[in-house]
Amino acid sequence: MKPFGKLLAVAALAISLLACTPAETLSFKGTDISTADFGKPFTLTGQDGKPHHLADYQGKAVALFFGYTHCPDICPTTMLEYQQVMKQLGKDSDRVQVLFVSIDPQRDTPQVLAGYVPFFDKRFMGLTGSPAQVQAVASQYKIVAQRQARQDGGYTMDHSAGSYLFDTKGQLRVYVPYGTPAADIAHDLQQLLR
Repeated sequence: MKPFGKLLAVAALAISLLACTPAETLSFKGTDISTADFGKPFTLTGQDGKPHHLADYQGKAVALFFGYTHCPDICPTTMLEYQQVMKQLGKDSDRVQVLFVSIDPQRDTPQVLAGYVPFFDKRFMGLTGSPAQVQAVASQYKIVAQRQARQDGGYTMDHSAGSYLFDTKGQLRVYVPYGTPAADIAHDLQQLLR
């Protein structure tokens, strides 16, 4: 092989090795769960009354939170945090979709969700379904929800309070515990939008 041919062969080998180098490692403030074997695709009914598939949001980073509209504290606090996250993201916020899955489908009809979820941000989407559908999705994401009767005849829902973040390819990547500062969530979403 002539010297120029050897140089080309070495250059080709170097380029092929670079192509095999792992992608840049992302640094998250939340818990990296990129290798989790749970959190499968799902379809539920949106606040607009139409079916919504998790796959509909590929191309955007997705924040998935399970809660209910009658929640006295955790749910509105989390939704306000995501409202702040969207403000902190600025123009990148249009590349993020917040999904609020109700764990109380008995009360949280699409109409009720439509009056609650967009209050925090008009781009947020509330999702519900039959009790069996909601339970199946909650189980996929390891969400625990239990109805607690009140003395006045009403009820509340005790439930898991963290959120999940997906990358733009629809891959589950980060678990965000309840109470995580909005700046940390915004940081992780920016990582996923890179």
